[in-house]
Amino acid sequence: MVAAHASHSSSSGEWIACLDKRPLERSSEDVDIIVTRLKEVKAFEKFHPNLLQQICLCGYYENLEKGITLFRQGDIGTNWYAVLTGSLDVKVSDTSNHQDAVTICTLGIGTAFGESILDNTPRHATIVTREHSELLRIEQKDFKALWEKYRQYMSGLLTPPYGVMETGSNNDRMPDKDSMSNSALCQVSKNCNKCCVGTELVDWMMQQSPCVHLRTQAVGMWQVLLEEGVLNHVDQEHHFQDKYLFYRFLDDEHEDAPLPTEEEKKECDEELQDTMLLLSQIGPDAHMRMILRKPPGQRTVDDLEFIYEELLHIKALSHLSTTVKRELAGVLIFESHPKAGTVLFNQGEEGTSWYIILKGSVNVVIYGKGVVCTLHEGDDFGKLALVNDAPRAASIVLREDNCHFLRVDKEDFNRILRDVEANTVRLKEHDQDVLVLEKIPAGNRISNQGNSQPQHKYIVMSGTPEKILEHFLETMRLEATLHEATDSVLNDFIMMHCVFMPNSQLCPALMAHYHAQPSQGTEQEKMDYALNNKRRVIRLVLQWAALYGDLLQEDEAAMAFLEEFYVSVSDDTRMIAALKEQLPELEKIVKQISEEPKAPQKKHKVLLQLFNTSDDRAQKRQPIRGSDEVLFKVYCIDQTYTTIRVPVSSSVKEVISAVADKLGSGEGLIIVKMSSGGEKVVLKPHDVSVFTTLSVNGRLFACPRDQFDALAPLPEQEGPSTGTVGTFELMSSKDLAHQMTIYDWELFNCVHELELIYHTFGRHNFKKTTANLDLFLRRFNEIQFWVVTEICLCSQLSKRVQLLKKYIKIAAHCKEYKNLNSFFAIIMGLSNVAVSRLSLTWEKLPSKFKKIYAEFESLMDPSRNHRAYRLTVAKLDPPIIPFMPLLIKDMTFTHEGNKTFTDNLVNFEKMRMIANTVRTVKFCRSQSFNPDAALTNKNHQDVRSYVRQLNVIDNQRTLSQMSHRLEPRRA
Repeated sequence: MVAAHASHSSSSGEWIACLDKRPLERSSEDVDIIVTRLKEVKAFEKFHPNLLQQICLCGYYENLEKGITLFRQGDIGTNWYAVLTGSLDVKVSDTSNHQDAVTICTLGIGTAFGESILDNTPRHATIVTREHSELLRIEQKDFKALWEKYRQYMSGLLTPPYGVMETGSNNDRMPDKDSMSNSALCQVSKNCNKCCVGTELVDWMMQQSPCVHLRTQAVGMWQVLLEEGVLNHVDQEHHFQDKYLFYRFLDDEHEDAPLPTEEEKKECDEELQDTMLLLSQIGPDAHMRMILRKPPGQRTVDDLEFIYEELLHIKALSHLSTTVKRELAGVLIFESHPKAGTVLFNQGEEGTSWYIILKGSVNVVIYGKGVVCTLHEGDDFGKLALVNDAPRAASIVLREDNCHFLRVDKEDFNRILRDVEANTVRLKEHDQDVLVLEKIPAGNRISNQGNSQPQHKYIVMSGTPEKILEHFLETMRLEATLHEATDSVLNDFIMMHCVFMPNSQLCPALMAHYHAQPSQGTEQEKMDYALNNKRRVIRLVLQWAALYGDLLQEDEAAMAFLEEFYVSVSDDTRMIAALKEQLPELEKIVKQISEEPKAPQKKHKVLLQLFNTSDDRAQKRQPIRGSDEVLFKVYCIDQTYTTIRVPVSSSVKEVISAVADKLGSGEGLIIVKMSSGGEKVVLKPHDVSVFTTLSVNGRLFACPRDQFDALAPLPEQEGPSTGTVGTFELMSSKDLAHQMTIYDWELFNCVHELELIYHTFGRHNFKKTTANLDLFLRRFNEIQFWVVTEICLCSQLSKRVQLLKKYIKIAAHCKEYKNLNSFFAIIMGLSNVAVSRLSLTWEKLPSKFKKIYAEFESLMDPSRNHRAYRLTVAKLDPPIIPFMPLLIKDMTFTHEGNKTFTDNLVNFEKMRMIANTVRTVKFCRSQSFNPDAALTNKNHQDVRSYVRQLNVIDNQRTLSQMSHRLEPRRA
């Protein structure tokens, strides 16, 4: 994974350039680069490495805009396709008129289609791009050749009737329960004697493995063994429970079974941790199955919360509200089918259930047309027949063995829809919805006065910006102090309002609310209303100013509002004594924000270079602000450069103007972002803060548009030619990890929460910089490439083995320091294809380090939306340096899966979900990071300087070539 935008374009362009070459012109390095990309695509997860290599040799890249027809129903096929990004609609018509075609499903990322080219049968459906999409295409002659050569690998991977159904893959079950019970788990049986109670087994599991963090996790692991028959409940119960209930091991039921020998015991000890690791990966699925098999009425609050957490990461449910997901948690039923070819339902039957695929895949079959598409994990089907109360439009047939589904039956489906509508309150003005509220359980809380709180509350689902603001002001609790835990939904509004109600709209609205006077009621009632209204507005302004902090200095309208608002409140305190208690805090925050920029030295910083590491230990790193100025080199076509001085948040248009002033002419100039691999991206005039979005070795060029093709990377962009292993092998792994964590914390601590929002929705929409976030993401990529660079520059095999050990040790210490960003960067560096292919090097790595690395790799497992990582983080207390690319991915997932506006109303449910992710950053920094005093007191200036000035190669092609020179491909 490459962190967000920082070098995404570079890495993506590299493999596309390789695929654009003719197959005969592709080198082994080209193939490695393509393989690296395709490994990330779901369609190729099960492909044998040899088959994947051949696909990379003969595949072509297709980049299609929205609305492009790939082929029509009835056409004779000429290509096979796999979806890399985007989605495509599958349309079927019962007549010869293509205008009559109806969309029966959508093919998403990871789906493949077009196997009919093997026997030249006509296409069963029309395929049209639903959005901008990237595809991998294989021509018919090449696909047939692959089929003839790799039939044994492709059987089961293709849509029937071409593939033979899989019968052996059963990924959520143990590989061999007999060998497991008799070898790897013999220690469990020996330690626990004949019987053990559930609580003891959970305690034992948590003591045995560092990868088990929660009791619920251990329960899932024991559930796997219970399902496999390795473990039995004495009363034959099917659910493992963390209670005083007795369980017996399978071996114990055979009294005459021989005791294991000393040699067998030794083997057991060696295998136990590997087994624990496997169990920790598949245990959560078993736990989920266990809960879903319970009748809905028997599910506990914890059970429902567990299901709800899983539903958050299912693609088909991303657009549903929190309330609907929680309702679904109570009614979902687990359904599994062991055999491929099983028909779930037939075309024309009454629709009785909606299905979501948890594991496996199904074929969508229409009479007379055959298989029209395949659906995979995360896809859903059957909902249309329930919504329209119509017969099934197609048959659904299992494509592989052992498929798992979540099922919602029609009665529950309709009840949830009815309940949601019944609990929805719509406020209308001029016959138009202006605010939509939903009633949800509030929980039984007791207030400070001992009064029971209402059992239900109303939350905002959508509305106009003005009405949402009005609602939050009216419902704000005044009895809580500012520093108490305030309503998180109000905080959501304050954090997210920049998306739908910028400060230029919010500030006048707040001032209007502050001065609002009621038109009805007695004089006393009017006075009470006006007082409470003013207090609420002051409370909101204090929270708003606290969140934005010195970012407000860059917003003239906000600064003018704050000063005007302070004057209004000061004037009112002479007449209304009750406002005096809020005035000091308001005065303090206004002074703090308004006076800082008045000091000459604080108007703005001039950054000599954006990535300045500043070796002055006494100087605390300051966040970069949009008004700070940067001295930056912009290169010309002859590789000379001009240095410009502009604000960090400058637009490309302003950069062009600054360059033109230096060059004397700017007519027809464009600004180009150049990667070390030679990929060029022309920046748009409205792009902002472009300096910090460069890849690690990226540079900015300015040239006339007609000279674009002649641009080439600078020699300095290639990176180092010799490694630094001689320098840092003398440094302690713990010291390196410690200094890396200090630096990473400085970078992370400078990231403002709002930068995440600007990044997600597009900083050009706000004209704001995300410089601090960009630098933190850049650091992730820098560490990844540092690992790969040093290993690929090390020609001596024994030294490379030592490097692997060193990096695994550094990763372990980073994990100990809760520096998950660097931890994952190192592990991803080690898993880079240029390193992972060095089989001679890995073979000589001691088994102890191989096991540690395997455990670390398991935390990187992306399945079920990186659940292994999330379980690890859930157990940690702050301070934490999080795996930032995953947070960015979560926010992007929510943003792209949900519209910002629905029926011209702000989709506030979406705002709430994104704000909840942003709060993770706040939680991670809720405790300050205090460096290890024992290590800090040592003189570590050399280590400190080294980790802040990493010199790397960030060109994947170069690294791959170096790797092949170190260890040529084996015949």
